[in-house]
Amino acid sequence: MPIKNRFAELLPEITEWRRDIHAHPEILFETHRTSALVADKLKEFGCDEVVTGIGRTGVVGVIKGRSDNSGRTIGLRADMDALPIVEATGVPYASKTPGAMHACGHDGHTAMLLGAAKYLAETRNFDGTVVVIFQPAEEGGGGGAEMCADGMMDRWKIDEVYGMHNWPGRPVGSFAIRTGAFFAATDTFEVVIEGKGGHAAKPHETIDSTVIASHVVLALQTIASRNVDPVKQAVISVTSFETSSKAFNVIPQTVTIRGTVRTLDADVRSLVEERFKRIVETTALAFGGTADVEYMRGYPVMANHETETDYAIAAARKVSGGCDDAPLVMGGEDFAYMLEERPGAYILVGNGDTAAVHHPEYNFNDEVIPAGCSWFAEMVESRLPAA
Repeated sequence: MPIKNRFAELLPEITEWRRDIHAHPEILFETHRTSALVADKLKEFGCDEVVTGIGRTGVVGVIKGRSDNSGRTIGLRADMDALPIVEATGVPYASKTPGAMHACGHDGHTAMLLGAAKYLAETRNFDGTVVVIFQPAEEGGGGGAEMCADGMMDRWKIDEVYGMHNWPGRPVGSFAIRTGAFFAATDTFEVVIEGKGGHAAKPHETIDSTVIASHVVLALQTIASRNVDPVKQAVISVTSFETSSKAFNVIPQTVTIRGTVRTLDADVRSLVEERFKRIVETTALAFGGTADVEYMRGYPVMANHETETDYAIAAARKVSGGCDDAPLVMGGEDFAYMLEERPGAYILVGNGDTAAVHHPEYNFNDEVIPAGCSWFAEMVESRLPAA
């Protein structure tokens, strides 16, 4: 693999950073230790500016090139937060925090961007400015949105922004990407269905909320099968079904159902929301009950920009010799907020034959580090060629 030699030399050091972060996972915006470690490293590397507290606990580092004739600025982003999962890897550097682990590889993303920052601060072989972005709360907290709301893009005059995610099942260090919609919009819902509770032996005296909720769960599946254009994607998953009684002989007064909706198109997203509310409310009404619907929009569709995707492909090919077409992903990614504010692209890098992300046995593959660091550096040197 034609990686930059400097990253082969730095691999033991970057691996040490990664494993330290892995051993001390922090969830959502509580990335205080990780953010402090990142800020200290960026200062140690000689970054021209290091700012903390962007998006609550985010960190931004600024590295100026040998010249600034281009007047352009490239942003590179990594996420820092972990997940509320009990680790089952058995590695020596396993999580020391009960109930939390780096089950999605954000420890690796942070370490790779730190490695790239160290190299870029050493060489400065580019014309313009690089802003390295370390983001908290990707896993459902919307940290990317908060960093943007804090004015990050305008404050550092970022012109383009790029991000990366490791991908289990792909060969180590290989790349894949697609233009346009890539990761899904992620909405959630909570529905409370109210009936009339009573004795299970006298169902005729009740309005059975369990029966109503069961019909709702089944009816919701008709949105994808009968309302959404078959060539487009929609997922409606009920993931929790909770009654207000655990007794064997009681028909419960209420049932609460929760779940998620995933879509890849703004119009489909709105259609699903409208049909969802109507199906739930009218189904409950038909059985004599009521339904209180809370439908919460989450991350928007993450869509790569066409021109910037071509730049990302070119950099990947320089690093690994190729770049594959990536599949659509129904998972969410809050890099979407940054791509709504600036043109850019998001790429996948192979993690090898490992457990899937969000699994208790997942572990970031340190062999990926040289390729990931090289891609970040190549994005800068190719988009901001030295004068």
